[in-house]
Formats: sequence, structure tokens, C-alpha cells
Amino acid sequence: MPVPVPELGSYNYVPETKENLDWADLVTLDFNLLGTPEGKKQLAAALIKAVREDGFFYVKNFNISQERVNRQFALGKRLYDLPLEEKLKYVPEGLEKGAFNGYVPAGRRILEPVSGLRDRTEIYNIPKFNGDFQHNHPAIIQDHLPEIEEFARSLHSEVLDPLHVLLATALELPEDYFTNIHKYQVKSEDHFRYMKYSKYTPEENIKIGKLWGQGHTDLGSWTLLFRQPVAALQIQNHKTGQWKWAKPQDGTLTVNACDALSFLTAGYVRSTIHRVAAPPKDQEHVDRLGLLYFSRYSPQRRKALYDQRTPVLQREGYTQNEFEKSGNPVPTMEEWTFAKQAWQRTKDVVRGDKNFETAQILPGWQERPYA
Repeated sequence: MPVPVPELGSYNYVPETKENLDWADLVTLDFNLLGTPEGKKQLAAALIKAVREDGFFYVKNFNISQERVNRQFALGKRLYDLPLEEKLKYVPEGLEKGAFNGYVPAGRRILEPVSGLRDRTEIYNIPKFNGDFQHNHPAIIQDHLPEIEEFARSLHSEVLDPLHVLLATALELPEDYFTNIHKYQVKSEDHFRYMKYSKYTPEENIKIGKLWGQGHTDLGSWTLLFRQPVAALQIQNHKTGQWKWAKPQDGTLTVNACDALSFLTAGYVRSTIHRVAAPPKDQEHVDRLGLLYFSRYSPQRRKALYDQRTPVLQREGYTQNEFEKSGNPVPTMEEWTFAKQAWQRTKDVVRGDKNFETAQILPGWQERPYA
């Protein structure tokens, strides 16, 4: 049963865009089909198509009510309504070295050097509630911590665990293979995030090429993104290379696979390339609030699936990831997380700096720019 919660006030979503955008045609996984062997097989096949071709996919009927989602958006709005000086009290020590739990202020990247326009993206990350992390938050978060914990745990049990079962099924592994390396009670760098993109003027959007965030991949296992109607997310199809908009779908989560799953499967599961564009003209005047969850597997794990004769990978010839191809050791999840986070948090980088955009994160992994 949900924990008792105090009043937060309503959260009002902006109207969806009426512009005729080039929307991606994405797979939807209906978790109502999980109850039968035939349904599970159908979902596993759809999942593999999504992570190998489409990039993103939708999940629906995942047993978390829209009311609970709305409350989390309301909490995120209240958080970002706080004065900047209050939020700055929660910047993590060691931010430049890859620490990421707490508040990350906007303005760390220069998007257009002539005008000096900087990013307007704020992040607030909340780690697991499994006893391994301290929880010291602004009062608006601290006062609602039991509710946030329940919500974060439900994302793990109601969304991530079924996805792990489906992925194992698709790869002809024991059903509990991925759930065993993504246990909530085991320390890992999972985190729940409130994220705010503050708007630019139409003139500013032109100066930054109508692009708020460049193409990139996420570093963990899965990213879960709750539906919100400000169109901005664009994805690059793995087969065609085309960029298309991800349409907000009612009652769904938008999900993508990330770098760590690609390492485990020698690239068979492909890390999704995506970016954040300026919204269309009829939504250009509003800020964009995001609600996300980032999944990571056990921090000391480095052994890849293809070392264990995973049937699908062996048949398809996926036997080395990029580290091994270059003769370097595969990093642990913890090593990879902090190395890539440190790169991401580099301050005062100018967009287009090739030295940064192609930097070596660890021996065997060179970053790459995505158009």
C-alpha cells in the first residue's frame, strides 16, 4: 500500500505540440502480456528489435498509477522553485571527479562561444534507499522521502525486473540472470532524477542551433523516462542513422538501453544515441521538467556474457566488446561510472571542442561526437 503523503498541489502538464513532427515509430511493450509464456515470448522479441534497431521503446501497464507519477512531477517542480542559493547547498563534494548524487547546477557548458550562451540544465539525483548512501536533501525532498523511496523501489520491481527477465529470455539465459546482477539491495549507482531544462528565447535557440543537448549515449544499463508532453527528445535509429522525434505517449515510460548492457553483450544490445532539441514553436515558451531513473548493475562486475557461452551471442558472433578488441581490460561498473561521469561534468567546455568530444574515458574507450 502507498505510504501516507502530505498535500503537494497539482501538477499541470502543458498541451502537446500541434506541429507535424517526424515522429519515430517505436515498439510498445505491454506488460499485461507478461502473464503467459506466449506473451512473454512476444515481448522478448519486441524488446530485442527495439534495442537493436529502434533505440527507444515504450512500456505500458507497469502497475504505477498516473497519480503517483503526477506527484513526483509536482515534487520536482517544487524542488526547482527553490532559490538557487538553497539548491547549491546540495552540490556533491567531488562533482568534478564524477560524484553525481545531489544537485548539479546549470551553466557548466558553453553552447555558443560568441554570445557565451550556456546550458540551462539542472539535475537533482537521489541514490538508492538500500543503506549504502546518505540522504541529505532540501526540506521539500526530505519531507517526502518515504514516498520517493516507495516510488523508486517500485520502478525497480515493476519495470526493471520485468525488463531483465525479458532480456534474459531473448538471449536464451536463465530468467533471473539480469535480475541477479541488478538487485536493489546490492550497492550500485542507480539513481532517481528530477531534471529541468529551462527555456531559451527563439533568438537564443537559433544561436545554439536549436539543440539543447548534443547526441550521446547513457552510461548504465537502462534509462527510464516518464512521459511529459514538451517535445524535445530525438533518437537516432540504429539501422538508418536518421534522427526522429520521440512522441510523448499517455500512460507510458520511454526506455532506452545504455553503454553497460552493450559492454556485457559485445554490442549486441546497442546503446541508444539520443539528443535534446529545442521544442517546437508552440512549446518554445515553457520549461521542460523530466522525471527519470538510471539503472546500473553490480559495481564490481566486469565479466561479460559471451564469456559464458550465451547461445544467442555465440551464434551471432558477438564475442568481444570494444575494450577487449583494443586489448584492454573491461572496467567494473563502478570504474566506468565514475570515469564517464567525470568526463560529463567537465566544466566550461565549449560545444564543438573535438578534444573533449573524442576524449579517452578509459583505455579502450574513445568518446565520439554524434551529429
